[in-house]
Amino acid sequence: MNTQIAIIGAGLGGLVLARVLHVHGIAATVYEAEAGPDARAQGGLLDIHAHNGQRALDDAGLRGAFTSLILPAEDAKRIVDRHGVVLLDKPGGHAGRPEVDRGALRAMLIAALPAGTIVWNRKLTDVASGPSGPRLRFADGASITADLVVGADGAWSRVRPLLTEARPAYSGICFVELGLIHGAPRHHAAIEAIGGGTLMAVAPGKAIMLHRHAGGSVRGYAALSKPEAWLRAIDFRDARAGLAHIADEFAGWAAPLSVFVRESQVEPVLRPIHALPPGMRWGRVPGVTLLGDAAHVMSPFAGEGANLALYDGAELAKEVLRHPGDIDAALAAYESTLFPRSAAAAAASARNMAAFFGAGAPGSVVHLFRHPERRQA
Repeated sequence: MNTQIAIIGAGLGGLVLARVLHVHGIAATVYEAEAGPDARAQGGLLDIHAHNGQRALDDAGLRGAFTSLILPAEDAKRIVDRHGVVLLDKPGGHAGRPEVDRGALRAMLIAALPAGTIVWNRKLTDVASGPSGPRLRFADGASITADLVVGADGAWSRVRPLLTEARPAYSGICFVELGLIHGAPRHHAAIEAIGGGTLMAVAPGKAIMLHRHAGGSVRGYAALSKPEAWLRAIDFRDARAGLAHIADEFAGWAAPLSVFVRESQVEPVLRPIHALPPGMRWGRVPGVTLLGDAAHVMSPFAGEGANLALYDGAELAKEVLRHPGDIDAALAAYESTLFPRSAAAAAASARNMAAFFGAGAPGSVVHLFRHPERRQA
């Protein structure tokens, strides 16, 4: 099969796509804007679901390597109210949704590809349809034509505008990164209050969500339901002053909770949560499609973002294999299942976000975790 396949973005979905194709003898090239695999931190932990994320890794022939990355008991969940009263305490060790480090998972996928598959420091600036197939232009002046271009380039995809005018919109929820890197004695009680995995302290319109890592560090977020302009007005150039502004929103919360905001030791990065319209579709454009956040970015409250990206990548690869020499038939088949599954996940994510930040919190969040089938699409 002599098909030129260009994957834009070396995230989880694009890497799985390249890996499944490689396993079946089909070469693809991944173009990534970052300078190398260690150009930036890759975020925290992911729970990889049996019904989609793990199936994709099986298709990639990486079950054994994935199993070696699992962090036992890291999927423990504890839900508390603003006073620190424990409302739900679920132990870890759930095989259906084991936790792994995102960076370690990405490194595993990179290592599973032949040398030269990923072209680093190649930032896409423009993509256009042409008579010989989609044409890509890069910031370094290079340009290529491919038979298949896959936008695996995240929420602000440069490939997506070729297919649709839809853009992610602010969801009304913003995260601010928090963390305690050094387990100082004065933080001992606060760290112990987290439990063995993830703590979710929830009230209407706000939350503190933290994960305790085996090495003793804590990473997570303060989450607020606020207009984006309100958050953007906070000056985080003085980190302590910015954090104090956020901490004011948690006045009256139990000290072992609010300390994570007041005394955070990491850069307080602002992360507004954006989402594409649930159920978004696009018309068929020859030789072009999307996967992962480029196709269906949503809030994280269904835990499906990374899992869908992995699954999208594997499913697209399988459709290319099922339709040798007919890329558009492969894309039509892929998108016919992509659209409904992403719409269902986006709807579940929106419902769960309303449960987290609505008037019923924290009881509504406890209800979600007591009935995990309701959190899913």
